[in-house]
Amino acid sequence: MKEKEQMKNKTGYIMLLIVLGLYGILYFVHAGKTLQALEATFGVFKTVAPILLVVFFLMAFLNTFIDEKSVAKHLGDDSGFKGWFIALFGGVLSHGPGYIWYPMLQELRKKGALDGLIVAFLYARSIKLPWLPLMISYFGLTFTVVLTFYVLVGAFVQGIFAGKIMNEAKKDR
Repeated sequence: MKEKEQMKNKTGYIMLLIVLGLYGILYFVHAGKTLQALEATFGVFKTVAPILLVVFFLMAFLNTFIDEKSVAKHLGDDSGFKGWFIALFGGVLSHGPGYIWYPMLQELRKKGALDGLIVAFLYARSIKLPWLPLMISYFGLTFTVVLTFYVLVGAFVQGIFAGKIMNEAKKDR
């Protein structure tokens, strides 16, 4: 298992070297477009960096102050309604690209969070609080409330199905 984890740790460095190598080669082929691509990359990074910092802070907080017992209590097998509420509400409140949340969700999963709750969190992310007023202005309050309700119900149902499928897969191992 350690060899697999060591390779996983090296994968990021290998990918970084490949990207840097490709940028280097492309710079010699077409310097202007390569510099434009780098500017666009840094623009995206500036947009994502604040969210990334929040997620890193949350991960540090999780690793420092929250142990497996508390995760299992709030997001584990015995979490019940409270776990579903945390997952759905947390998904609605979360912002930024989904992949930024993956490391934190992986840590929660390692500490005992249910797979179904993680799925529900990711599904509920499709509701964006800042966009709700705009949606109301285009589609009306009734449409927005009904759609939001159905997205949350869908997140719940998908979480249940995914949890059952993952539990069956774990039993088969």
